[in-house]
Amino acid sequence: MVRHFLDIHRLDAADLRAILDDAHARKQARKGWPQGRADADAPGKDRVLAMIFEKNSTRTRFSFDAAIRQLGGASIIATASDMQLGRGEPVEDTAKVLSRMVDAVMIRANDHEDVERFARVATVPVVNGLTDRSHPCQILADLLTIEEHLGPVEGKTIAWVGDGNNVCHSFMHAAPKFGFRLNVACPAEYHPDLRDLEKGGAYVHLTSDPREAVQGADVVVTDTWVSMGDQDYEARLAAFEPYTVDEALMAEANEDAVFLHCLPAHRGEEVTDAVIDGPQSLIWDEAENRIHAQKAVLAWCFGGA
Repeated sequence: MVRHFLDIHRLDAADLRAILDDAHARKQARKGWPQGRADADAPGKDRVLAMIFEKNSTRTRFSFDAAIRQLGGASIIATASDMQLGRGEPVEDTAKVLSRMVDAVMIRANDHEDVERFARVATVPVVNGLTDRSHPCQILADLLTIEEHLGPVEGKTIAWVGDGNNVCHSFMHAAPKFGFRLNVACPAEYHPDLRDLEKGGAYVHLTSDPREAVQGADVVVTDTWVSMGDQDYEARLAAFEPYTVDEALMAEANEDAVFLHCLPAHRGEEVTDAVIDGPQSLIWDEAENRIHAQKAVLAWCFGGA
């Protein structure tokens, strides 16, 4: 059976825990190594990862490329406009062709349904590198970062402040799987999709008050207020102004609380310089951990963990 990694809510908690534990182990095992050296077990040896980008990317592109190399494999990178996808070739036809040419496919897509369609006919693993609905790889990197600094995430309280977007959805998917509480603060008109909120169940609390959300939180997370494709820039800035993560808001969280942001950040909007560059910020560890989390995802897709 082909192992796809499309959404966190689709996987068993035991599999997700195994992937995260593998990410911890792989990072520890290569301390001090050059980035291009393959892991000792090289589970990606002789394997090729295709990466398809419909959206601009820095962290996803470089981290997945580094990940497959560190697993001992190779990558082929293309934008949709480089391919016949950009000229209207059906997603299913592309999936069938690439399944005969590579060993796995990572897609950073505009439409979540396109990734679903691709995976339905692909005979190799498909990894969701980001869609309009979810960003599961980012959340594994975030949880890896949290556990490195605060210990097991189970029982912790994470506060999400800002837009109820794709990253927020994946945090909600992860809460019941890993046993943490998620407080989500956002304006009513920008709340998360109720289908994804339902997947979080009793582990997720929704509010419009950012201070209520961060009270007693171990982690405070935010993201840009205006994502690629959003057309209502001015309306969003007005609605989200009270949701800026500043020093006063961080002071409402636990004393040793940490700050996360998946980047890129709009400094002075969703977060102030004092917070993102301050001692509580773990954003650079978080960005680096995309490599290690995605290595563990790919290793799992190849049959490991």
